Amino acid sequence: MTPELQDEGLIRDALRIVEEARRRGVVLRLMGALAIRVHTPEFSELYRRLSRLGGGGSQFTDVDMVTYRSQREAAHRVFTSLGYRPDRLVMAYFGESRFLYHHPQGLYQIDLFFERLRFSHDLDLGPGPGEGRLELDYPTLTPADLLLEKLQIHEIDEKDIKDLVVLLRGHRLSEGEEGDSISVGRVASVLSGDWGFWYDAKANLGKVLEFSRRYREEGLLGEEDLEDVTSKVEEILRYVDETPKTREWLRRARVGTRKRWWREVEELIR
Repeated sequence: MTPELQDEGLIRDALRIVEEARRRGVVLRLMGALAIRVHTPEFSELYRRLSRLGGGGSQFTDVDMVTYRSQREAAHRVFTSLGYRPDRLVMAYFGESRFLYHHPQGLYQIDLFFERLRFSHDLDLGPGPGEGRLELDYPTLTPADLLLEKLQIHEIDEKDIKDLVVLLRGHRLSEGEEGDSISVGRVASVLSGDWGFWYDAKANLGKVLEFSRRYREEGLLGEEDLEDVTSKVEEILRYVDETPKTREWLRRARVGTRKRWWREVEELIR
């Protein structure tokens, strides 16, 4: 089976799970790199050119999903009914923040997170069905939340930068939540209330610019691609800079980098 067919099979499986959850009244959404691929189908060729994981193999190796904590048991029943095997050890240690399931034939694993994502920084998608952000898009998180999910990474990998390049290239910017657009209002609202998140997000957007220029030099991006991504990064940075900051943000800014501003992720989820 070719890498492209493996990736398409993974996408089909993921969409089948989300649809089965919807049929049962469970709010379940894709997040992470696979969600970006699903939300930007017209740029699947760009993903291929960038070779997300290198080596010309499959671009995606596992699946990340999110549901509301109040529906985690119902979501669990969805996975087990489809033959996915729960990882009891992971669930015993991290069950308050994460469930883990293995494909029936061991082909891949699925991480199931709950609405308050606690990685390098917090991203709150709650509080629950009918009141949270998961229902704003289907079958993935909104483009703005997919962007924030990547920008919160303190030690960002190149594969995540490639995800950001594709996400930005594939979506226009808007102030509010408008269909297939990245809401800069949502991004600014989150970053203007959390100095540490803002600091890492700004650094990561700078890396997107740096790597995009390199990809252009290597022929992986066209001139139009580079100009589009660059203009969007600059617009996001401008909008965030012009958004008033909370008192908590201002207090934390005075401390700056003298105190650690991110959470060590490995000890929580790996």
